[in-house]
Amino acid sequence: MFFKRTVTCGELRASDDKKKVVLNGWVHRIRNHGSIYFINLRDRYGITQVVVEDDASAKVRAVCSSLRNEFTIAVKGTVRKRPKTMINKDMPTGAIEVKARDIQILGKCNVLPFQIDEETSASENLRLQYRYLDLRSFGMQKRIALRHEVVKAMREYLSARDFFEIETPTLIRSTPEGARDFVVPSRLYPGKFYALPQSPQLMKQLLMVSGYDKYFQIARCYRDEDARGDRQLEFTQLDLEMSFVQRDDVLTLMEGLFNYVFKKTMNVKLPKKFRRIAYKDAMNLYGTDKPDLRFDLPLCEFKEAVMESSFDAMKNVIGDKGDAKAIVVKSRYAENMSRKVIESYGEIATSVGAKNVSERGKMFAYFKYSDGALQAGCAKYFTSLTDKIVSSLNLENGDLVMIVADKTWKGACSGGGVVRSELGKNLSLADPNKFEFCWIVDFPLFSYNEELGHWEAEHHMFSMPQDRFIDTLESNPGEVLGDLYDLVLNGYEVASGSIRIHDPELQKRIFRICAYSDESAKQAFGFLLKAFEYGAPPHGGIAPGVDRLVMIMSGQTSIKEVIAFPKNTFAVSPMDEAPTYLDEKQLKELSLIIDKKDQDK
Repeated sequence: MFFKRTVTCGELRASDDKKKVVLNGWVHRIRNHGSIYFINLRDRYGITQVVVEDDASAKVRAVCSSLRNEFTIAVKGTVRKRPKTMINKDMPTGAIEVKARDIQILGKCNVLPFQIDEETSASENLRLQYRYLDLRSFGMQKRIALRHEVVKAMREYLSARDFFEIETPTLIRSTPEGARDFVVPSRLYPGKFYALPQSPQLMKQLLMVSGYDKYFQIARCYRDEDARGDRQLEFTQLDLEMSFVQRDDVLTLMEGLFNYVFKKTMNVKLPKKFRRIAYKDAMNLYGTDKPDLRFDLPLCEFKEAVMESSFDAMKNVIGDKGDAKAIVVKSRYAENMSRKVIESYGEIATSVGAKNVSERGKMFAYFKYSDGALQAGCAKYFTSLTDKIVSSLNLENGDLVMIVADKTWKGACSGGGVVRSELGKNLSLADPNKFEFCWIVDFPLFSYNEELGHWEAEHHMFSMPQDRFIDTLESNPGEVLGDLYDLVLNGYEVASGSIRIHDPELQKRIFRICAYSDESAKQAFGFLLKAFEYGAPPHGGIAPGVDRLVMIMSGQTSIKEVIAFPKNTFAVSPMDEAPTYLDEKQLKELSLIIDKKDQDK
């Protein structure tokens, strides 16, 4: 039998002086001072210093001589106050130490691949290979604890407002919702497949038809797409839906929820109402529908100046339907930017949306305003417009103007947006301790797919058009605005939602616009359309991403830092080497035949 702990390594204080205790934990550090051993013993609650003095038994001293970092041990001992001159104010337990009278080794540790500390400098792949060690670090444990508290606060807030937490299935039929499905072969029905849900979208709408007017769940979702810093193949979202609501009801609920979560978990007070920005305004001002509002560096209209200038090359890029955006970099930042640095922003801007160099449809240029004149870069083309440009851009001496032009309005906005984002990062314009939320509303309901030659849903096909467009949907789909909304935090989309379609005939019209015939729509979504024929209520919802939210709250830039067992950027788990091949017996049970050439790639 091992000595079972009576206290954790983070709870002892000076008031526990002379208390007999048992501690269990990991050896964080051990120091041998000849006749005295100092052991920093760690668990997820904190660190306690254990002292083995020269009056300890030969058995205890022998155990100490064999200890290494990350051995798991049990310690019996007595708490004692430290002298005032030896109190460690950086440790919550720094006013005490435990004098050990017996120590058991509960688990030995091999040579570590990296040291367990607050954070580690080990490579990401090594950290993921030994994730069970990486998760012992205080940094990871703090973030996992924050994640727990965030989810707990979400449940508290919604449960107090009469929401039911209802689980929806993770084995469903495959439906065309945008990203690729992960599919699961059926053993019982050879040749048939289940799909893992990209989101519980259709199921939560069916719950509204079923009369459960306030639903949520902490939902696991799966999308077979390329991983990146803020995206994984499998992710977690707070899935939420309500009946008999309009857009403002959903937005107000979420503002209250985020206020509660941030106050409860981080003691951060948010504004009661978040700023609302129309999609078109967000693109014009910030070049993105995910603006970082922690710094003020807007895009400025510059097409008119270009068209009045002698800059023929840029005019040709803009053509009839293009646009140009300017960004003013103030002199205090511009004075330290070399030509090479400035042109590096041009490389970033012109690569947006291009698969290779030959496909780049953007143009980047710049000039400076100094001593009352436009200088450097493309200044010579705009000399005659100096006064007009200085006035419209509010230029001051030493300011730098960067220009991005494109053959489309959206391309010019996007190019300017990435330049703005890079400037914000490189010039440290964003306060890392601020949380700036905003709602993006009035999204286009449809976008045109040039490659496939038809309209597609901007978000998904179940979003309601705004009322004023319903009667004329088919006449000009590109002008239709949806009852859509995204919640943005510090330059990241943290939630997306909409008021849903509940009328089967309207839903069929949307399917037709998106190139789904009545027959193909019935085949893919017939169960939903049928449900809508049985008294479907108006409803809407939203789904905040838990991983991304906790990532931002903890000051990280990768969701891997807030997920216990994530995949790497190649969609592989270095720890258990998933994905792996199935053996022939398993394949036969599933009626699957694998092309061996695929396994050799």
